[in-house]
Amino acid sequence: MTSPPPPPAEAVPSAAEETHRFPCPNCGADYRFDPAAGALICGHCGHREEVRSGPWRGTALQELDFRAAAAEQLPKAEIEITRVSTCPNCAAQVEFDPDTHAKECPFCATPVVTGTGENRHIKPKGVLPFAVEERAAHKAMTDWLGALWFAPGGLKQYARKGRRMQGIYVPYWTYDAQTRSSYTGQRGTVYYVTETFQQDGKTRTRQVAKVRWTPVSGRVQRFFDDVLVLGSKSLPQRYTEALEPWDLSQLEPYQPQYLAGFRAEAYTVDLEEGFAEAGQKMDRVIERDVRFDIGGDRQQIARIDTRASEVTFKHILLPVWLAAYKYRGKTYRFVVNGQSGRVQGERPYSVWKIAFALLLALAVGAGIALAASQQ
Repeated sequence: MTSPPPPPAEAVPSAAEETHRFPCPNCGADYRFDPAAGALICGHCGHREEVRSGPWRGTALQELDFRAAAAEQLPKAEIEITRVSTCPNCAAQVEFDPDTHAKECPFCATPVVTGTGENRHIKPKGVLPFAVEERAAHKAMTDWLGALWFAPGGLKQYARKGRRMQGIYVPYWTYDAQTRSSYTGQRGTVYYVTETFQQDGKTRTRQVAKVRWTPVSGRVQRFFDDVLVLGSKSLPQRYTEALEPWDLSQLEPYQPQYLAGFRAEAYTVDLEEGFAEAGQKMDRVIERDVRFDIGGDRQQIARIDTRASEVTFKHILLPVWLAAYKYRGKTYRFVVNGQSGRVQGERPYSVWKIAFALLLALAVGAGIALAASQQ
């Protein structure tokens, strides 16, 4: 896998200079990355500036060596320091601008006071820019809520009032690996025998399936490319997995301009923990490969030994629109895929609507029973 040439020195700020704020040259207000325009737009005067490109743009994103990173032997250029705040409720680590001192946690709506410290971590290699605007994300969320008949009406109205959603770049790891697996097991071949039995005083026959098992062993190998693992513990994994698929072919080399006007979450799943989860995903695919290699009508696997080599990784940021609403003492969270607009979230239930539905069902059932008894 070839590596792109390094970006120009001026395009990569140092750890001390890392910032996601870009002032407009016309009026001094902050730029914001606009998903529809694919450019930086000043919200004050409307001035537009294209995201800076470099000779490395359009080339394959550079993979980093997993073993070197695990041994903390990555070059200093691959490490950055950011100012983050840890939410006391959900433990999310979110980057804040230097001038921000207090904020509501975008993941659970808990008030957060910033200034809790700095975070030293591996720099992102790629970013998937937002393609869905906030207005479209908000409509997708309210449409999704509106389709939930048992959701409380008050929550639907509260969500429709137009409270701003938070654009968050969520951290992920991708892993590449060459795997070679040896296995032992048994191949089952189905055959049929004729059996006789008595029924109604007569002798009858039937075909009965049997399985003949044969010991087998073998080897399979597979190259895994971009096995995706969530690098955050702030959101339930069932939500983030339901946002898939992501089109990673649209990844751009990381540039802080894409983060202008958005927030970025620092990863809380470390590199080795992420690889352990990636290994579980690989194991499920390898098991299917082994079953296919065993063949036959049925398969039994006794053992699979897998060795992974040439392991590389990337730290990437994927776009998520997030809304956290506190309604009657409970927090409801909704997430929207910032690339596709797919929605997931907690399914709220109204006790009154459920009770009404049960009463209605009982009334209909009683009516049917009464009609049947009269007939």
